[in-house]
Amino acid sequence: MANVAFIGLGVMGYPMAGHLKVKGRHEVTVYNRTFARAEKWVEQFGGKAARTPAEAARDADFVFVCVGNDDDLRSVTTAAGGAIEGMKPGAILIDNTTASAEVARELDAAARQKGCGFIDAPVSGGQAGAENGVLTVMCGGDEATFAKARPIIGAYARMVGLMGPSGAGQLTKMINQICIAGLVQGLAEGIHFGKRAGLDIEKVIEVISKGAAGSWQMENRHKTMNEGKYDFGFAVDWMRKDLDIVLSEAKRNGARLPVTAIVDQFYGDVQDMGGKRWDTSSLLARLERK
Repeated sequence: MANVAFIGLGVMGYPMAGHLKVKGRHEVTVYNRTFARAEKWVEQFGGKAARTPAEAARDADFVFVCVGNDDDLRSVTTAAGGAIEGMKPGAILIDNTTASAEVARELDAAARQKGCGFIDAPVSGGQAGAENGVLTVMCGGDEATFAKARPIIGAYARMVGLMGPSGAGQLTKMINQICIAGLVQGLAEGIHFGKRAGLDIEKVIEVISKGAAGSWQMENRHKTMNEGKYDFGFAVDWMRKDLDIVLSEAKRNGARLPVTAIVDQFYGDVQDMGGKRWDTSSLLARLERK
């Protein structure tokens, strides 16, 4: 059991913090920008709610953060009243936000200056993975800090891996999004083609999902895609935020990502169609628009 703070109770953070309390059996203090949501969490799980990130972090051995983007992350960590201001020496900051590798290195430096550890730990698995406590967590940091953090992270994860020094977790998450973007577009085109060819999509997927074309996306999204249902899952707005991070990093490191860049534009089309909050599988809706 440890004293844990969790900052950011969105669709991912809310259940993740819950797993730390219930499964991990830790003492958890939560902070959320909308305090009423923190109060709701405490009512459901117990623990305490704090009025500022610094207050939440004050007695914590481990401080988790899961917010929207780089700017949100800085506002709750390094800004006045942020978590690092309240952290005690020896505590570890664990960032589950999908953010840039650059901000991960900033936070690592800021934590070290305070005598604290830092792990960038973006996750994959979506809202369902967070709710079921089976996320994949890609970590960046030093081995000693990771060894201390790994058992705590395990409360909401089924796979936790150290990918390299600070920033490596975020870079790995970028690869994850690159692979998903191209895969979902391919699945959307396959279903679209099958429909135009007059095939029974369920029968097609039943066969090809058992071969080399099979994937998590095919297994979990083909049915709702075929039915034109997109009001769930990982939102297009979030994917575009992630792909912006990917493409910015690619400019820095010289990687050529032609398919990713095109799919990013396709998601822009989906946003223009009113699909900002649709699931990322809505690339099919773009192909089927009249």
